[in-house]
Amino acid sequence: MNPKELAANKAVEYIKDGMIIGLGTGSTAFFAIQKIGEAVKKGLKVRAVASSLASTELAKQAGIPLAGMTEINRIDVTIDGADEVDESFNVTKGGGGALTREKILAFNSKLFIVIVDESKLSKKLGRFPVAVEVVPFGYNLAISHLVELGCKPVIRQRKDQFFKTDNGNWIIDCQFKEIDNPEELNKTINEIPGVIESGLFSSNLVHCVIAGYKNGSVKVLKQGN
Repeated sequence: MNPKELAANKAVEYIKDGMIIGLGTGSTAFFAIQKIGEAVKKGLKVRAVASSLASTELAKQAGIPLAGMTEINRIDVTIDGADEVDESFNVTKGGGGALTREKILAFNSKLFIVIVDESKLSKKLGRFPVAVEVVPFGYNLAISHLVELGCKPVIRQRKDQFFKTDNGNWIIDCQFKEIDNPEELNKTINEIPGVIESGLFSSNLVHCVIAGYKNGSVKVLKQGN
């Protein structure tokens, strides 16, 4: 079985009847959505909020009941993938461009589970670029400030056009070297006018990391263990 699917299947075990669940975005979250859909067909009673239009459509296809964000006041469990996870539970996300909505779900979740395959585990963050969502107005000025932080920024493009998020904004992918203090870097990036959110999820947001391995094993890593 695909290591991503192994991790997703394990994460879905944390979902119980009556929960409001957050659905992540991306190739790993896809497996979780499919597994949740299978459980719903077998009688699991949940409502879900999705972090992107793509995940909303996947949830509909899987038969998962959806709730509007204004209809809820809590999220019990959110399951999402990641681009990279370090040893201290700091996470880089945003490869799918849904980082702002993903962070809203994570921040408001009683339990935020990150699911990955073993290739996403690192001693320190830095192998993958940090996605930064910016408003189009003055994006070039935001880029100049990001350069001062020591990264190589690239505006994300799709089909020769600037990639547009579900919020109507653009993504700047910032390649740093090793990131020693993800929480501080996240705060600094978010202080730049025009920046909506960075793809750095500090360890205080992440409760549990579930990693799938090529050999078929799964590791559940929890804060404090």
